[in-house]
Amino acid sequence: MTDGPLRIVVVDDHTVMRAGVVALLASKTGIEIVGEAGDGRAALDLVERHEPDVALVDLRMPVLDGVATTTEIVARFPRTRVLILTTYDTDAEIERAVEAGAIGYLLKDTTREQLADAIHAAARGETVLAPRVAERLVARMRQPAHVPLTARESDVLNAVADGLTNAEIGRRLVIAEATVKTHLLRLFAKLDVNDRTRAVVVAMERGLLHRP
Repeated sequence: MTDGPLRIVVVDDHTVMRAGVVALLASKTGIEIVGEAGDGRAALDLVERHEPDVALVDLRMPVLDGVATTTEIVARFPRTRVLILTTYDTDAEIERAVEAGAIGYLLKDTTREQLADAIHAAARGETVLAPRVAERLVARMRQPAHVPLTARESDVLNAVADGLTNAEIGRRLVIAEATVKTHLLRLFAKLDVNDRTRAVVVAMERGLLHRP
């Protein structure tokens, strides 16, 4: 994260919506809008030019959609966090965005304060989900109690128990950090928990995780 105001780009193919987001954030202290784009390809050019802290990206756009844009930004510009801002909250859209590497998923009915807070959280590397999105994601992934963990989920949970961050887990298991996040979301759903520490405790209580 850079010193000074957070530098962000706004990516949305609807001119009025994009202007509205810019207007919402223009007066917020600590946030500087360094560019706007109307499609994913133009967004990649902006990110390459400005190296922003956060990219606010819509999902459905011409030329390159939000998921493809997110994938490219995460792969090519890892210091830029991608925060999805969209009207779509279907299960498929949410999962595709998370798996592409988006650090957050907000809906366009969010308030200015919520949006500003989410941008700051994303810049710090924190996952940000709109409440309705979080509910849908957990409901989608929730499975009956005591479902066995997959081998990969056990690997991820053991790494969490070792105190590793998502990035460190990815390096240990030779998988993308976005894939680690997906495994963690599925673990939370299976164990019916909301955080990493509780996931380890519950898994051990159920005999799903064995530690020396």
